[in-house]
Amino acid sequence: MSSLDTYQDPLNSRYSSTEMKYLFSPRNRYSTWRLLWIWLAEAGKELGLDIPDDAIVQMKQNQVIQDEEFKVAAEEEKKRRHDVMAHVHAFGLKAPSAAGIIHWGATSCFCTDNADLIFLRDGLDLLLPKLATVIKKLSTFAKDNKSLPCLGYTHLQPAQLTTVGKRACLWIQDLMTDLKNLERARDDLRFRGVKGTTGTQASFLQIFNGDHQKVEQLDEIVTAKAGFSSAYIISAQTYPRKVDADVLNALSSFGATCEHIGQSIRLLASFKELEEPFESTQIGSSAMAYKRNPMRSERLCSLGRKLRNLSADASATYAAQWMERTLDDSAIRRMYIPQAFLSADASLILLNNIASGMVVYPAVIRKRVEAELPFMATENIIMALVKKGISRQGAHEELRVLSHEAGAQVKQYGRDNDLIERIKRTEFFKPILGELDELMRAESFIGRCPQQVDMFYDREVTKALAKYDEAGSLKVSEAAELHV
Repeated sequence: MSSLDTYQDPLNSRYSSTEMKYLFSPRNRYSTWRLLWIWLAEAGKELGLDIPDDAIVQMKQNQVIQDEEFKVAAEEEKKRRHDVMAHVHAFGLKAPSAAGIIHWGATSCFCTDNADLIFLRDGLDLLLPKLATVIKKLSTFAKDNKSLPCLGYTHLQPAQLTTVGKRACLWIQDLMTDLKNLERARDDLRFRGVKGTTGTQASFLQIFNGDHQKVEQLDEIVTAKAGFSSAYIISAQTYPRKVDADVLNALSSFGATCEHIGQSIRLLASFKELEEPFESTQIGSSAMAYKRNPMRSERLCSLGRKLRNLSADASATYAAQWMERTLDDSAIRRMYIPQAFLSADASLILLNNIASGMVVYPAVIRKRVEAELPFMATENIIMALVKKGISRQGAHEELRVLSHEAGAQVKQYGRDNDLIERIKRTEFFKPILGELDELMRAESFIGRCPQQVDMFYDREVTKALAKYDEAGSLKVSEAAELHV
C-alpha cells in the first residue's frame, strides 16, 4: 500500500515547512531518543560508572535511526506493546557493546518527555524568527500607507476616518503580543532531566551507591548537553503537563490573531480596498472566471481556527492527570503538539506571503471615503459655524434635517450622497461656504494617524525586533513559498 492509499494529514502534505515537518518526524523523534541515551551514558561514565568506551562509540555511530530499523522496532513493539523498549532493543542491535547500559536507571519518560521538551523549544525557535519577519514586513506596509485616509468601521458601519497604515498597526500590535507570549513560553521551558520513574531519582541514587551529589551532577550534565539552562527540581513521572497547556495557550492565542487578521483582509477585499497577492495564472473560481477570491486569507482563517482550539486539548489533558501520571495523555499529545506547531508554521507561511505583496487601491478607498465624508464632516461644519457666532444647537438641527434627507436619497433611491449640495443651497450655511473644501479634506479627519504609526514603529516595533535583526534572521527581502 502506497502513501496515496492512506490518509495524509494536510498539515504535513500541503501546508507546513520542511523543517517543521522534520522536527516532528519519526526519524527525528527516535534519533533524539538515542541522543538522550548517549548523553545519559556519557554523563554516567564521566561520573565514574563502568561504561566501556566502545559502547559510547557504537551509540554515536548509530545515533540517527535508519530506515530498516523502523521495521525492527515495529516488530518488537508488536511483541512487547511498549514503544520505548522496542527502540531500546533496536538500538542495542546496532550498538551491541552498549546493549546492557542503554536506558540504565531511566524510565520511558526520560526519552519521551525530554525529547518533547526539546521539540517544544526547537519548534518555538523555528516560529519566532518567522513571526518577527511578518511583523517587519507589515511594519513596512504600515509606514508606506500611514497617511492614506480610509473609512474606519465600528459595528462594520462607516465611522470616523483612519488610515490604511494605522489599521495595519492594530494587526502588528496583536502580533507583537504573540511574539512576546511565544518568547516567554520559550524562555520558561526547563528540562525534565534525569528523574526516574516517579521523579524521586531513587534508581540513580542506587546506581551511585547513595551519592546524592553525583545524582545531582548527572541531572545537571545531561541537562546542559541538551542545551537547557535548568531542569525541574520537582517532577512526577512526566514533566508537568501544564507546560504543554502553557505553550499551546500562546500558540492558540496566535491562531486567534491569524483568524482576526484574515477576516479583516477578506472584508477589505470584498470592499475592493485591498487585496492579498494574486498570481497571474491563479484561478479564483472554476465557474466564475472573473473571481479574485482571497484564498490565502481564507486558509489563514481556517488554520487559525484549528490552532486556537487546540489549547483546550492541552488544558483538559493537564487537568485529567492522576497523581504522578496516567497514560491517557499519550495518544492525544501525539496529535495536538505537532498539530499546534505545524498549524502555526503554516499560518506564518501564509502571513509572510500576504505581507510580502498586499495591494492597496487608493482610488476605490477615496471613492468610498467621499461617499461617507459629507456625514462625517458635519461636526467640523458645526465647529466652523460656532466660530462665526452661530448657535451650536441651531447648526446641529439644520444639519440633522439635511443629513436625513440626503440619507434617504442614498438608501431609498441608490443615489449619490448630496448633503454638501444641500448645504450649499441653504442660506443658513452661507457664512462658511468658502471653507467647505477645507472642511471636507479627508486628510483633516485622520488625526495623528501618521505620527502614531511612526511612534509605534520607532518606540515599540524596532525594540521588539532588535535581537532578530542582529541575528540576521529577518528575511524581509523574500516572500515565503506558498504551498498548495
